[in-house]
Amino acid sequence: MPTMYFNYDHLQFRYTPFPIGLAKPLMSDDVYQKFIDNWPDSHLFKAMPELGNKFALSQKFNSKEYHDFVKSNPLWRDFHGWIKSDDFVDEIMEVLKQRNVDLGHKKRTMMQRVQKRSKNLARGSLAPATANLKARFEFQMMPADGGHILPHTDTPQKIVTLVVSMMRPGEWDPAYGGATDLNMPKDVTQTFNYLNRYDSFENMDVIDSFDFTPNQAVIFVKTFNSWHSVRPMTGTGTDAMRKTLIINIEKPKGIVL
Repeated sequence: MPTMYFNYDHLQFRYTPFPIGLAKPLMSDDVYQKFIDNWPDSHLFKAMPELGNKFALSQKFNSKEYHDFVKSNPLWRDFHGWIKSDDFVDEIMEVLKQRNVDLGHKKRTMMQRVQKRSKNLARGSLAPATANLKARFEFQMMPADGGHILPHTDTPQKIVTLVVSMMRPGEWDPAYGGATDLNMPKDVTQTFNYLNRYDSFENMDVIDSFDFTPNQAVIFVKTFNSWHSVRPMTGTGTDAMRKTLIINIEKPKGIVL
């Protein structure tokens, strides 16, 4: 098992209106292929019509099915352990800092982690000794025939999001669409959206797009104006799915600002 699954050597950022970048290639070809080969079956996913036209499988949505699948699959079980580790959060925060996106994260030493874990156990808590941030991942699919996610900025709990494309070579026709779009409200008074209301496509101008291509991660920071979306896709009549692995780094519950 590799200790690091992702490679950020080719990560390039744009900084306005919020920090967002593209890492491609994200994984070695053989590791990427293993993840695709072990993608969960579609019947495990939950429909999310209130957010657009998408399906999700995560610790929040169809939680039992998610945990059963992860525990039963060695590849995803190991990956889950890495995502939940302090090392993953530390790695992402350092990658961002090197690109002038310093979120103030303080890396804990091994001794500090052990001390924190001991305090948690003394209080009867099994919470991991993370440095005030935690990570989770979600399997997500959207149908090429009309799938979409409405413009939004993400919940205040989120700090950083990685959108990892998951597809075999030639599996996705670029004509379907599926790009991650950066949006700017046509009405400037609607720019501030820290609390994450959803809006319509008609109220947004698209100022940049990251095409949906294999073995890449779109990485961005949640801000008051991090408007993004996936416009309705145009694969009429096809059963193709836009498959993505969504990884979020979040604040603990109860901390908003």
